[in-house]
Amino acid sequence: MKISNGSMRFLPTTFILVGIPGLEAEHIWISIPFCLMYIIIFLGNGTILHVIRTDTALHQPMYLFLALLALAEVGVSVSTLPTVLGIFLFDITEINFDACLLQMFCIHSFSIMESAVLLAMSVDRFVAIYSPLHYTTILTLPRIIGTGAIIGFKSIMLMSPLPLLLRRLPFCGHNVLSHSYCLHPNLIHLPCGDVSINNIYGLFIVISTFGLDSLLIVVSYGLILHTVLGIANGEGRRKALNTCGSHVCAVLAYYVPMIGLSMVHRFGHHVSPLLQAMMANAYLFFPPVVNPIVYSMKTKEIRRGIVRILLQKRARV
Repeated sequence: MKISNGSMRFLPTTFILVGIPGLEAEHIWISIPFCLMYIIIFLGNGTILHVIRTDTALHQPMYLFLALLALAEVGVSVSTLPTVLGIFLFDITEINFDACLLQMFCIHSFSIMESAVLLAMSVDRFVAIYSPLHYTTILTLPRIIGTGAIIGFKSIMLMSPLPLLLRRLPFCGHNVLSHSYCLHPNLIHLPCGDVSINNIYGLFIVISTFGLDSLLIVVSYGLILHTVLGIANGEGRRKALNTCGSHVCAVLAYYVPMIGLSMVHRFGHHVSPLLQAMMANAYLFFPPVVNPIVYSMKTKEIRRGIVRILLQKRARV
């Protein structure tokens, strides 16, 4: 430990991570579903990325944004993998202080990117339905690349101050976290100093990213519904709404667990640690597991691309 201004004011060299509270003896069995989830995440999102990259017909705004979403979800999963599998497979519960801050930075940065990409996808669907004839002229490749660059830059810049703000705080012997990875809402409860600046800045990030993104997504779908209701042909309405189905599932898969976890962290002080751990796992693992499955099943172009790849591999064998 690093002492600072007294024997009880120190910066811990390590944090202690907790897998599933109360189920420590079952960690080896719990590792099985986590390993399966990681396999699904990397295989599913990797397949979608490969299909979009190799099929020139999919080099369109909708699928390029889907590729960005898959990259963000892979980033979140890669960030959690070392500590999650370390705990459940090898019983490694300690993480270096700086490594913990780096993991927190990566998890939240990729999560912010995921939220922003979902907003970009909702705007994409609005443009496609509102002005289909000008769709490709409005959402050009340079604009999509620029949007992706802005999303990445914004995520990094917003998250950069948080590790620095945490390093200036005394922890006074508290270094036990309640999850299998480092999350800011969990870390902020450990210091014994004044965390008002951290809380204010954390709230600013939540409002300016997740709050604003979700509001604009709702506005986008309000405009989409208004546009669809103006379509006289009933079949045209159905087709227009059907193009939004996968994205709606992705939005719900992302925001419902996130809202639940936020409520538990901020107001559920008497909630059991087991429920907190389950909510955190749902927030981080549910979207990257579900989204590749949903898009593979509901998007015929992605489905055809996957079938084409499988047939090519079978022909080689």
